[in-house]
Amino acid sequence: MKSKADNNKHIALKWFEAFNQHDLEKLLALYNNQAKHYSPKLKIRRPETNGMVAGKAALRDWWKDSFERLPTLRYEVQKLTADNEQVFMEYIRHVEGEDDLSVGEVLQIENGEIVFSRVYHG
Repeated sequence: MKSKADNNKHIALKWFEAFNQHDLEKLLALYNNQAKHYSPKLKIRRPETNGMVAGKAALRDWWKDSFERLPTLRYEVQKLTADNEQVFMEYIRHVEGEDDLSVGEVLQIENGEIVFSRVYHG
């Protein structure tokens, strides 16, 4: 039987797969309906949010915009560290024509769904 930490790591791997396929529905299926997401890029592109969006509709809007603006966007997993409640993900953000960006992100997971995610980068 898989541990909660193993299940959480599996959710993170599914997250990367969906993101790199730009599969919005597959990505959103990993999230709780009331999930919250914080990102420094969100804070810059949509200052009125102060970096935070909540709910699947807002997540859909944010990532749909990202996938449309950045058709070559993909993430390269560097390291996943999981426990029973969250996964810390380290990855490289690749976009054609831009410098690669090292990113850290935490997925907080409850009952097999992401309830909160927070992005860290410079």
